[in-house]
Amino acid sequence: MNNAPGLLLTILAFLAVIGPLVFVHELGHYLVGRWYGVKAETFSIGFGREIFGVTDRRGTRWKFGWLPLGGYVRFAGDMNPASQPDPAWMMLPAEERNRTFQAKPVWQRALVVAAGPVTNFLFAILIIAGFNLIQGQPSAAPIAGKIMPGSVAEQAGFAYGDVFRRVDGRAIGSFRDLTTYVRSHPGAPIDVAVQRGDREIAIRVTPRPVPALDEQGKPIKMGVLGIEGQLEPIGPITALRLGTEQSWRIVTMMADGLGQILTGSRSAKELGGPLSIARFSGEAASAGPGTFAYFVALISINLGFINLLPVPMLDGGHLLFYALEAVRRKPVAPQVQEWAFRSGLLLLLGLMLFATFNDLSAFGLWRGLSGLIG
Repeated sequence: MNNAPGLLLTILAFLAVIGPLVFVHELGHYLVGRWYGVKAETFSIGFGREIFGVTDRRGTRWKFGWLPLGGYVRFAGDMNPASQPDPAWMMLPAEERNRTFQAKPVWQRALVVAAGPVTNFLFAILIIAGFNLIQGQPSAAPIAGKIMPGSVAEQAGFAYGDVFRRVDGRAIGSFRDLTTYVRSHPGAPIDVAVQRGDREIAIRVTPRPVPALDEQGKPIKMGVLGIEGQLEPIGPITALRLGTEQSWRIVTMMADGLGQILTGSRSAKELGGPLSIARFSGEAASAGPGTFAYFVALISINLGFINLLPVPMLDGGHLLFYALEAVRRKPVAPQVQEWAFRSGLLLLLGLMLFATFNDLSAFGLWRGLSGLIG
């Protein structure tokens, strides 16, 4: 039976992921800019020709563009990608000029720019914290919680509430002790003693080997039974702490993955683009609201991480120039910034084309075309 999502669901799920996350990102820029008295001229979700829009009483045009792959906030005085004002800027009345982006000190401009990625991280933390608050956190007690349907644990006869006592004769003091032992024995039979009610039961089971990576990023096999520990309720503060810790782990994994690709230890073919996001959006939506919400959090972290990379045209590129301006006590020459941002645009377009090529390869398009040609 094919559970792949249809094209319509995939498109709608993709829009439901990208649209809100772009809005959250740009809202961070907008709110901090407004906090510091900068006038926002345009708040756009999507690029290209306007499909629909309204102008508020502050003169900000809120609109939707026809290409839903990003968005932007254009502040007064922010006339080009390098954030350099045009010559007419100096001719503005003092009061109006003070409401432009370029009139603000470098630290305020940096905070406005950083607010977008930071808002994406905060949004993801709130989503993950919500999961933690609803579901609770794993208990350290060596007690079986959920038994995954179709797993080797279900086939071997484990049941909810089983208390793990020993594995291959070794005492089990926590659920982590069990998972650590199981992971190191992929495909090897193990003997597990569990307490069920007033009886102790011996169960022989063979952990299913699954692909994984070790601490050095090398492929290995890891044993899995298909048993989850029990969950215990937590409060909002603990949920936020866990959400922050889990989000940070995702960021470090992304940084490690990018580093491995740059050093050649991982293939650049793993880079995906909008088509991959669309496909995974559809799959997450078809898996249920919980999976879809977690996927939104993951993409939100990804969006924040990518935007902080020190690449011109991204928020991280702007922050790099602001850091140089703070150290030099004067802005980098406009010609240098213009050259850098043009180069950054070419780099991003090249990466987008490369990622799209990878996406089409993953979909089997090139194999199909070669078959037709052959």
